[in-house]
Amino acid sequence: MSGTQHGDDTPVLITEAQPSYDDQQAVRRRKYAIMMACRIPCLAFAALIYQAWGLWWLALIVLAISVPLPWMAVLIANDRPPRKQEHVSRYHHSSRSIEAREHQVIEGT
Repeated sequence: MSGTQHGDDTPVLITEAQPSYDDQQAVRRRKYAIMMACRIPCLAFAALIYQAWGLWWLALIVLAISVPLPWMAVLIANDRPPRKQEHVSRYHHSSRSIEAREHQVIEGT
């Protein structure tokens, strides 16, 4: 058998390596860009609320939501992702082996 059991074609995991640094950095850049892109509409929406309806308190709430976004984006972008919990496909030997029977023990005198 080549590392699988009874015709199972599931590959055997031989490493528990994390994704490459470049892949991790690309994911963090994407998260940062999305969070920062959310800030611009929040600022514009706060201005629209104040100008169109004069609801200064609602505009202030929307503005307060947009203020910590850059700080949170930086924290999230600089944080490494957690290790993935993957199902590990390991090799399991079968009970049928050449040496599975009992052996006669010869003791010397």
